[in-house]
Amino acid sequence: MPTLVNYSGDDEFYSGGSFCSADLGLMLSLGHADVYCPPRKRARISGPFVVEDRSKDPSLEILPDECLFEILRRLPGGRERGAAACVSKRWLIVLSSVRNSEIFRSKSYNNLNDAIMISKDEDLEVECDGYLTRCVEGKKATDVRLAAIAVGTSTRGGLGKLSIRGSNSVCGITNVGLSAIAHGCPSLRVLSLWNVPSIGDDGLLEVARECRSLEKLDLSHCRSISNKGLVAIAENCPSLTSLTIESCPKIGNEGLQAIGRCCTKLQSLTIKDCPLVGDQGVASLLSSGASMLSKVKLHGLNITDFSLAVIGHYGKLITNLNLCSLRNVSQKGFWVMGNAQGLQSLVSLTITLCQGATDVGLEAVGKGCPNLKHMCIRKCCFVSDGGLVAFAKEAGSLESLILEECNRITQVGILNAVSNCRKLKSLSLVKCMGIKDLALQTSMLSPCESLRSLSIRSCPGFGSTSLAMVGKLCPKLHQLNLSGLCGITDAGLLPLLENCEGLVKVNLSDCLNLTDQVVLSLATRHGETLELLNLDGCRKVTDASLVAIADYCPLLNDLDVSKCAITDSGVAALSRGVQVNLQVLSLSGCSMVSNKSVPSFKKLGENLLGLNLQHCSVSCSSVELLVEDLWRCDILS
Repeated sequence: MPTLVNYSGDDEFYSGGSFCSADLGLMLSLGHADVYCPPRKRARISGPFVVEDRSKDPSLEILPDECLFEILRRLPGGRERGAAACVSKRWLIVLSSVRNSEIFRSKSYNNLNDAIMISKDEDLEVECDGYLTRCVEGKKATDVRLAAIAVGTSTRGGLGKLSIRGSNSVCGITNVGLSAIAHGCPSLRVLSLWNVPSIGDDGLLEVARECRSLEKLDLSHCRSISNKGLVAIAENCPSLTSLTIESCPKIGNEGLQAIGRCCTKLQSLTIKDCPLVGDQGVASLLSSGASMLSKVKLHGLNITDFSLAVIGHYGKLITNLNLCSLRNVSQKGFWVMGNAQGLQSLVSLTITLCQGATDVGLEAVGKGCPNLKHMCIRKCCFVSDGGLVAFAKEAGSLESLILEECNRITQVGILNAVSNCRKLKSLSLVKCMGIKDLALQTSMLSPCESLRSLSIRSCPGFGSTSLAMVGKLCPKLHQLNLSGLCGITDAGLLPLLENCEGLVKVNLSDCLNLTDQVVLSLATRHGETLELLNLDGCRKVTDASLVAIADYCPLLNDLDVSKCAITDSGVAALSRGVQVNLQVLSLSGCSMVSNKSVPSFKKLGENLLGLNLQHCSVSCSSVELLVEDLWRCDILS
């Protein structure tokens, strides 16, 4: 060792001399050093090792975005681009600006790594039609998030469906993020933007330029998007089949006219609460000779009778029409729409909060729509018995009728409508305050043999007398919903139960005056078919009802006796019953059900999937034991 240290041979210096190629490479990469290299001997360091400051080295960060763009677009595969995107936010943004068509792909590159990365990406969903979908909501909705999605999916053809709901309040989504999606996902088919105020026309322009296969567009509460963006979509996306525009104050007739000219495949249209949309925009969409529209919803628009006349004349392919809150449409508009005879294909019609919907217009609609099967009238204060009966006589194909908050309609109109609709299968009345419990002559009315579902909810004037009359006209009911009818009693409901055969689903919730007598009649007459029974809030129902249900209802799978006078004895009787399919049992608010019922619950639990014990007298420890034993059952306590 002394010999080596005190070596006094040739003292010539060799800058960067050879001693070990690997070590040399490492040393040179760290900085410059003078190395003493004696002949035929291992090199040794003769002076201090000096490392220069790395901050002075050349770096990719000093390159302008244009140069970095050219470098990053030449990365061979998705795995490499994904790794580069993790380097910095700047690299991610630059990568997201690379269009899918601008990515350099070597002919010798193997896509195996991309395929592996796809199989491991569990954050993306694959829809049944085969394309990737992503939903970004709330705090996660940022430009960086969209850029990452665009880069991560670009090698897979990009997203097929993107839904953005809301935006981060600090760094929300802007045109930059949407442009990144457009560049990386040219195969985007479905785009939904909801409450993203910072996205404007520039972002939508990029989508229009890059995503030519766009089929569905949903713009809701996008106050920065105007006609300019919609026109670009119309001119560049001819495959558009569905368009929804809601609460977009800058979109008006010009954008809709462009859609009408260019998007000849449009099948579904929804326009809601857009103050600049008027007759010109709606008419241009419908009057086009190549119009394929089949579903149309117009809500809260400043359109007049003219638009309804256009719908009635040109809507030959429309099957579903929804008109809501059209304040400038009068009786004349509905009359012309019906008499124009153009709605021959209309199957479903919903009219809500339209003062122009009167008896005259309703009769005209019945005449002009021979294939109408589903009719819903909500909050139309000028529709009365005369219009309802006239409509029922004309609408020979009607199968479903819903009347909600139509306060001029009484039981006279309802009974006559039911008698005149030979194909009616479902009738629903909700909050119709004009119904009074009066005795009427029904001997001249014909029963409706086709009616299978009857729902009368929250109509305080509908009592036992009215129910008995309706019961005579409905002998084939399968579903009965009388929730919230406080005025009906056993005397009114028993004739209906005796006149029907084979009830399957019965909802009597909050019918406060019903007793065990009704449940006994229901169980004995319909127990062989009954599958669902809701007695929530029927305070006069006791254990006797559960005994009857246990004895006569083998197919029952859903039972709700919440807030009834049920005790442990009733639960025990139910556990010994014949029903083998009971899956859901609700005893919420039955304070007389205690820990004594735990063995009964365990016996019932062989099939139970849901058990509600809220506000019962069952202790927490007992519930914990039940949770352990009934591991398949969801228990609320």
